[in-house]
Amino acid sequence: MNAASMTLADAVLPQGKLLRDTLLVAGFSGLIAVASQAAVPLPFSPVPLTLQTLAVLLAGMVLGWKRGALAVAAYLGEGFAGLPVFAGGSFGMVHLFGPTGGYLVGFVLAAALVGFLAERRWDRRPATTVLAMAFGTLTIHLCGVAWLSVFVPFSAAIAQGLLPFLVGDALKIGAATATLPLAWSRLGRAQGR
Repeated sequence: MNAASMTLADAVLPQGKLLRDTLLVAGFSGLIAVASQAAVPLPFSPVPLTLQTLAVLLAGMVLGWKRGALAVAAYLGEGFAGLPVFAGGSFGMVHLFGPTGGYLVGFVLAAALVGFLAERRWDRRPATTVLAMAFGTLTIHLCGVAWLSVFVPFSAAIAQGLLPFLVGDALKIGAATATLPLAWSRLGRAQGR
């Protein structure tokens, strides 16, 4: 793997180990599950406020597109199999076909997208980290609002599934932007670059 396509996980941990990759995918799947439990239900929306999207996007940014998407897919598989990993401790296939199903599909696509961008060094500077995280967030909302509009009118899908989340999304993007380039900078200093 060349330095240009190296993810943060690859830079920190030994490369090319199946066990390492399996543990990273499982670890980030667990992180997403924990972040999902930090849920605040909104009385006017079927979509709760959670830290889940931050964990999903960090999985892609830190692990790269393949492992990031696998971590999210593993998380979804755990929830579909009956583990209480979805927001508020919920679980089951009903979530894929219910009002929030589009967001779940969007999680996989967003992790793959931001992971792809991270492999092209978008996670190393604040300006590109903001853009990568914004593109990932947009992907989640496009999928989520499109599917939610099957259940409610499109204007209600925007009002219930997008607008209440914009401030929180901006804060999550800010947290990732403050963290990822700094991690790369410190890693470079530690390695004498």
